[in-house]
Order: sequence, then C-alpha cells, then structure tokens
Amino acid sequence: MLFLLGLAAYAAIAFVVALVGFVFSRRFVENRLRYVEAAQSPFAAFVAGGIATVIALPVFAVLSFLPFVGAGTAVLFGVGVFAGVASGARENRKRLGAG
Repeated sequence: MLFLLGLAAYAAIAFVVALVGFVFSRRFVENRLRYVEAAQSPFAAFVAGGIATVIALPVFAVLSFLPFVGAGTAVLFGVGVFAGVASGARENRKRLGAG
C-alpha cells in the first residue's frame, strides 16, 4: 500500500514539473518569439527540449535529497518544454496564416 502511495506521489510531482515546463515555454514562444523565424521551425522544439533536460539534470541532482525527484523528472521536464515550444510555434503559425 505504501508503494502505491509513493508511486502516486512521484507521478503527481512529475506531472506538475512537465506541466510547468509546457506552460511557460508555450507562453514564451507565443508572446516573445512570435516573429522569430528560427523559433517557428520544428527543429527548435528538439533543441529547447534537449537544452532544458541538460540544464535540469544537475538541478534535480542537487535536489536528490527529495525522495521522488531524479533524472526521470528532469527528462519529463525536457519533454514538457519540447511540447510547449512545438505547440507555441504551431499556434503562431496558425495566427499569422503561415500554415
């Protein structure tokens, strides 16, 4: 029973971290990078997600004293940033009529 409670706590923390990465990166791309052509390419999402993962790995390693934070959480943060950048770029292309 305690295992299931721990698993639910890890899932909740990972979900919140991925959601924060998604929301902030999407807003940033939609508002600040609206007219930046490089940010609208599909490759930009891969770069942003990879950089976010590489930066988050040492941060979550320092926070490793917390029981449910680790490399998996950092990877999920990178996935959230990747999805947010891709979604923001898609929304910008739709607004500007470029696709």
